Amino acid sequence: MREYLYELKDPMGLHARPASLIFMEARKYSCSIEAQWESDKADCKSLLGLMGLGVTGGSDIRFRFDGVDEEAAITAIRAVLENM
Repeated sequence: MREYLYELKDPMGLHARPASLIFMEARKYSCSIEAQWESDKADCKSLLGLMGLGVTGGSDIRFRFDGVDEEAAITAIRAVLENM
């Protein structure tokens, strides 16, 4: 299992556009990818789950990757997050 902590820079929070970018990338991988904000968790392969977290701008989101292609997944999700 790998983890990645990311500070959401978008002042509008994790709204539809960034959530959809994460979702579209996450569904390419067979490993489980989970996002956690405060005590809430969501499967990154669920767009509604990601948006339902209600992450606000400037907050830290913890991503957890677990599975055979977790290395590739973490690299791809990092690239998506850093280019938003």
